Amino acid sequence: MAALTETRRRRRPQFWRGAVALIAGLYFLGPMLLSVIFTVDVPGEGLTLGAYTGIVGTDGFLTSLRLTLELAAATVAVVLLLLVPALVAVRLTAPRLRALVEIVCSLPLVVPAVALTAGINSVLRWGPDHLSHTPFFQTINAIQDPGFPLVLVLAYVLMALPLAYRTLDSGLRAVDLGTLVEAARNCGANWPRAVFQVVLPNLRGALLNTAFLTLALVLGEFTVASILGYMPFAVWIYSIGNSQAQTSVAVSVLSLLLTWALLLILAAAGRGRSSRTPRTTRRNAAAPAPTAQEIL
Repeated sequence: MAALTETRRRRRPQFWRGAVALIAGLYFLGPMLLSVIFTVDVPGEGLTLGAYTGIVGTDGFLTSLRLTLELAAATVAVVLLLLVPALVAVRLTAPRLRALVEIVCSLPLVVPAVALTAGINSVLRWGPDHLSHTPFFQTINAIQDPGFPLVLVLAYVLMALPLAYRTLDSGLRAVDLGTLVEAARNCGANWPRAVFQVVLPNLRGALLNTAFLTLALVLGEFTVASILGYMPFAVWIYSIGNSQAQTSVAVSVLSLLLTWALLLILAAAGRGRSSRTPRTTRRNAAAPAPTAQEIL
């Protein structure tokens, strides 16, 4: 009797686990499946892949995609260059400022994208006539260049700060930053070498996660670019939706699949690294520990 009761208890979690997985699969994969059916089922023609094969040749596709990738690369670089030195310096030299830095980085969460864009637009339009021949006016014009609008990079950096801060802060909490830097400095390494050769390798996972989240944000951002009048990838998908609905949905499906693939690759890389670490530790348990001079 006890064995039968134990068997029933084991089956119940499996049943509920399968039910939850089924509901989640229908919720996430159902719209995707319907979107794929919409793109391949053409009335009067039957099943065709024309919506996918004609994506590259669609007017504006390569231009908008290239602009978005350039904006994403610049945004990732600026976010990392801003946050990594700031968080490392705060954690090592001024831990009392961590709360202030966290509040500043979290402020974009409480500011809607529309309000942020309205403020940026007001600043870009402001300027008296006597400033029209000054470097200030030329700078305002330069950051609005349609070929590469730096104003979008600035906006995307602000929007990515909360996610990037949380990710990098979690990575820094997982390592003993003070001990690592102190060991590197005692071995004669200067500050740049200590950061690049000791700190950054231990933050590889956090850096990859930050880059991926920032890339996903830039790829899907629509409000700021649309209001300011630029044509990155998300705005281009919306703009062709009125005339080429199937192509628009096909591009959305492919971009979503690409994002999922990047997320799975990143998760697999992190899982593979964590699973290899215990084996390496056991294999090298009997080996003498390398000195700090050998590491550097």
